[in-house]
Amino acid sequence: MVLEENECDSVFDLQITEDHVETHYGNVHCIMTGTLKANLPVILTFHDVGLNHKSSFETLFNHEDMREIIRHLPVCHVEAPGQHEGAKTLHNDYSYPSMDQLSEALPAVLKHFGLSRVIGLGVGAGAYILAKFALNHPDMVDGLVLININPSAEGLMDSVASKITGWTHTLPDTVITHLFGKDEIETNHDLIATYRHNITTTMNQSNVTQFLQSYSKRNALEVERPVPGGNINARTLKCSTLLVVGDNSPAVEAVVDCNSKLDPTKTTLLKMADCGGLPQVDQPAKVIEALKYFIQGMGYLSSASMTRLRSRTASSSSISSSDGSRSRAHTNELQCVRTHSHSTEEKRGRSHTDVSMECNSSNNHISSKST
Repeated sequence: MVLEENECDSVFDLQITEDHVETHYGNVHCIMTGTLKANLPVILTFHDVGLNHKSSFETLFNHEDMREIIRHLPVCHVEAPGQHEGAKTLHNDYSYPSMDQLSEALPAVLKHFGLSRVIGLGVGAGAYILAKFALNHPDMVDGLVLININPSAEGLMDSVASKITGWTHTLPDTVITHLFGKDEIETNHDLIATYRHNITTTMNQSNVTQFLQSYSKRNALEVERPVPGGNINARTLKCSTLLVVGDNSPAVEAVVDCNSKLDPTKTTLLKMADCGGLPQVDQPAKVIEALKYFIQGMGYLSSASMTRLRSRTASSSSISSSDGSRSRAHTNELQCVRTHSHSTEEKRGRSHTDVSMECNSSNNHISSKST
């Protein structure tokens, strides 16, 4: 994408290279890649605490299966103030923006790039920011892919635990326990070492601390599941939404809770088996498959234009369901997987679109659980 210098507002600082446009809006760092196409949205990403667009999404977007998607859809990466690689320490008098303020910075970023509609892809704090953005600007968001989202404010006990952790743990330790579950920390030493090294050497820890503190002070999303015969104007996400979490992630309960609060006719929960705190890093191919069908479900990217991904899709797969007293259903092709809707509120408050994927390396079958 190419922008003329005179198109730039004074608050933007542009850096243009052959393959992308890099800019700052205030202290928000943005990287735009690809070419805008009429009637197609842009993938808008936002990272989690202790990460930036590279450590959050580089594995995903560099995967060969992702090439077919980004060939059609441009990508705009947004990084919170001071979280990009090599960032200088923010001034002492700088007041770090709240989660609400970060979400309200996005319309100006999109306007600057001439973007009108996006598909949001966020992780953790980034997922929360994109969800808040979609709640306040539903006309600008066609869909959301939210990984490890926590819709709740930090409770009193969580706040006390965080302070105690801050006294007894270093910042890298705190971030690691936020990103990864206990089992993953104890067993996947190489991955943990990689991210610990990234936090300590490429990130400005003073800035990361401020972003972490801002996230810990977030308000609840205040979303409410629409109930037949109830409040038809319930505040909820209006767009198609895919919630993603690994079954070993520390965010499992929070994501399930978020799923119970959203419109079941528009929301799908993908709980990935044998997967850790960062599904897009741990199992990028599976996340890309889910992203592919999610985008196609919104009417973008016909199957004919997705030849690479389609040819790489497992030729046979099965669907089963179980969650307590869940019913079971089956299909033979992953390409034919469809989530269906019920208007009945479930006793446990979980959406019928709750899906879990498991990969069996011995036969390349994929098993999904749904209610």
